[in-house]
Amino acid sequence: MTNIEYLTSYVNQFVETIKKAGVKHIVMCPGSRSTPLAYGFAKSEGFAFYRQTDERSAAYFALGIAKATKEPVVLLCTSGTAAANFFPAIVEAFYARVPLLVVTADRPHELREVGAPQAIDQIHLFGKHVKWSVDFPLPEDHAESLNFLERHIHRAVSTSRTLPMGPVHINMPFREPLLLNMEQALPTTEVQVSEIGKLVPSQDFTEWYMDLLMREEKGILIVGDSIHSTKGFWDFARMLKWPVLVDPLSNLRTSVPVDCMDLCIDQYDAILKNDAFKQVAMPSVVIRFGAQPVSKPLTLFLKACKPDVYIVVDESPIFRDSIHLVTHHAQVEATSLWIPMEEKQVSSYLNHWSKTNDIATKHIQTYIETEEDEGALAGILFEALPNGVDLFASSSMPIRDVDTFFNKTTKDVQVYANRGTNGIDGVVSSALGVQAATNRPGYLLIGDLAFLHDVNGLIVSRFHETDSTIVIMNNDGGGIFSYLPQSTETNYFEHLFGTPTGLEFSHVAAMYDAQYDAVHSKDAFEQVLKQPKIKDIRIIEVFTNRQVNTETHRKLWTAISKELDTIWKA
Repeated sequence: MTNIEYLTSYVNQFVETIKKAGVKHIVMCPGSRSTPLAYGFAKSEGFAFYRQTDERSAAYFALGIAKATKEPVVLLCTSGTAAANFFPAIVEAFYARVPLLVVTADRPHELREVGAPQAIDQIHLFGKHVKWSVDFPLPEDHAESLNFLERHIHRAVSTSRTLPMGPVHINMPFREPLLLNMEQALPTTEVQVSEIGKLVPSQDFTEWYMDLLMREEKGILIVGDSIHSTKGFWDFARMLKWPVLVDPLSNLRTSVPVDCMDLCIDQYDAILKNDAFKQVAMPSVVIRFGAQPVSKPLTLFLKACKPDVYIVVDESPIFRDSIHLVTHHAQVEATSLWIPMEEKQVSSYLNHWSKTNDIATKHIQTYIETEEDEGALAGILFEALPNGVDLFASSSMPIRDVDTFFNKTTKDVQVYANRGTNGIDGVVSSALGVQAATNRPGYLLIGDLAFLHDVNGLIVSRFHETDSTIVIMNNDGGGIFSYLPQSTETNYFEHLFGTPTGLEFSHVAAMYDAQYDAVHSKDAFEQVLKQPKIKDIRIIEVFTNRQVNTETHRKLWTAISKELDTIWKA
């Protein structure tokens, strides 16, 4: 067998095993050493195949696809620093529990650590930020190599899918020549995909848990990000009749059943700023499904009340308990604890939460109608979103404005963000990846600095169709820092944290042939949102003022708290 024949057999085995394992999406960056794999995936039918020239953006694009599908996505690049550019997205995927199959082509062993060009140490390159890492053997004329390849690919896919999901790394060295015989017959694979079981509670825990639910009235449910499935949740909540504090990333603020609206508490961030209500709202029991929500007032409230029972339901043994309050860690799938039970009566405790939530909602609706700042503008965007779309929010202020101004709704709007490590890098690419995966209209709410971080993400739109609307809140700098203590040091704040650039993005829009609108008022924003989208990418740049944003947000919180004082201080 010639070199080209066994190289082709090796690559064909890799590609066909990946396909048989159920992987459907491939994101590839061009490069020489990865040529065999690029050709192998390109000629094989059955994959959704995406290209991106920037490795960092490509990795976040793959992350977005995997986040939306909850299935592993192949992320492929050549050797050297190309692989290193994947690192930020891999870190995000690890902490956000997103499945990725990171495939890095490499130099052969004889070219490692001898000064060969484009050669770095890629063994365990991503360290503890992947669930598993393997260095594959070089292609050889041995059946054992193909058997090794097949079984380890299945292991990689299963590892990535196993809860908690996450990234795995496959490093693949190749010798030159790197071309394939494109006509060579494909192999037949025999190993079946591994069966992955479910994590369920023990009988003893289930009995204790059900007794707790039935006897306690002053309990709250908290639902955060990283829930693998929400199917059946509202049926469970309807029977339990506890307040449900719903993080927008749980996607339980949308498609809410009408008869569960009073259970859904979406303004907890605002109402838990009020000391009087917090005294009324103190729970005896807290059950959290998924990650801790973004809200700082919620975190401070939990620290202050120290509930007698605080259960965190998590498929991982890792304790996500940064405030050290958890009394019971249930390492099971969330759906296994949404157990049918006798329907309880509505309690005064639930009514207190629901009434207070309605008061905050009233203030927020008035705020959206009367104010001109980013929060009001974000609220207008959320209200204008049609049914059947996806919304991606950047970190910093956009996700916080989603938390405050994205009200519960019966509409089908799925909300996404990168909250594994809360970075502002790669957001454009992640949003475009979500849109590619769902094939639904996509909306991205992002600040000017985060947009600058990932302008290269737009490159993917030159290779693939998209349906994406990007709303940039341009306050000329880092808006989130204006809410933090460092803003009081006026001599250095703008230079070190505000970091104004003076940039606007009309030329970026023109470079990518994007539909573009510059907006300087709320009325203009409302009119632009009503206009039809006529290009693949639409950029709406909304110019705002950081100082005004800070002052009006605080005015809103003060107004809500003032009314709550009149009700609960007595």
